[in-house]
Amino acid sequence: MKLISYYVPGNQTIRAGWIQDKNVYDMEETYRYLTEMRGETISPPVSLLDYLNLPQEVKQWLLSLTKETPPSFPAVGKEAEVKFAAPLPRPNSFRDFYAFEEHVKTARKKRGLDMVPEWYHFPVFYFSNASAIKGPGEPVEKPRYTEWLDYELEVACVIGKEGRNIKREEALDYIEGFMILNDWSARDIQREEVKVGLGPAKGKDFATSMGPYLVTKDELEDRRSGEHYNIEMKASVNGRLLSRGNMQTLYFSFAQMIERASEDCTLYPGDVLGSGTVGTGCILELGTNIHRWLQKGDIVELSIERLGVLRNEIV
Repeated sequence: MKLISYYVPGNQTIRAGWIQDKNVYDMEETYRYLTEMRGETISPPVSLLDYLNLPQEVKQWLLSLTKETPPSFPAVGKEAEVKFAAPLPRPNSFRDFYAFEEHVKTARKKRGLDMVPEWYHFPVFYFSNASAIKGPGEPVEKPRYTEWLDYELEVACVIGKEGRNIKREEALDYIEGFMILNDWSARDIQREEVKVGLGPAKGKDFATSMGPYLVTKDELEDRRSGEHYNIEMKASVNGRLLSRGNMQTLYFSFAQMIERASEDCTLYPGDVLGSGTVGTGCILELGTNIHRWLQKGDIVELSIERLGVLRNEIV
């Protein structure tokens, strides 16, 4: 399934929905219909976070509906006509990992540094700003304090059920789905911050784009091999293809990331875990001889197989 958050036409209210046959259906209306059909009493979910917090068996009601005849209630509109927000406009938390070896090696080499041996010991992450999330098509403001604005081609998973001290072999069961993530970076600020031994902080504080959909993991099952997924990832700026990679090149899998993040710490439905940048997935790696730093007016498109296209303009 493709789960979404969308803007109600005519105002800025955001509601949850889902897509079938290029039609958008409202999540609350769906669950009103389902509870009437089943004779159940639950509070229908209005936001996608509400939906993620439903019991697993109640979430399955929606999956069963999509496998039957089209819904008997009206659609909100056609997918192409509906304005999407980020699937989770305000996630509970956002951890971004550093899990693609090629990116880490290349980025460090650019700074004249060798690989840190400890990087191979466990997947590392930092907490980013969960209150600065941008959706598909939403403009991203270039911070006044940076001249080295960069994109980052990433994939993110969203946690679908609560868990603590989750074992690696059970971790995929805790994933609701995947979405595209663009971890915008002020590279000149980040470069100075990491010298202090903390961060990145202000270099990542201003925006992270997510979307356009949250695609449930069953949609990717035919591309899964063990803990990894064979899914192509691309990024372009102003129509020019710059980055190409594959999700299967993750050195640390999402199962390993979840195990690490949940160690003596509870993960909740709606928590977001980013993969870190895929190899070649940013200007820092490619070099400014390949492409200059981003400027106002640039349009950045990230595309990942099955997950759609995430497009934002720099303003």
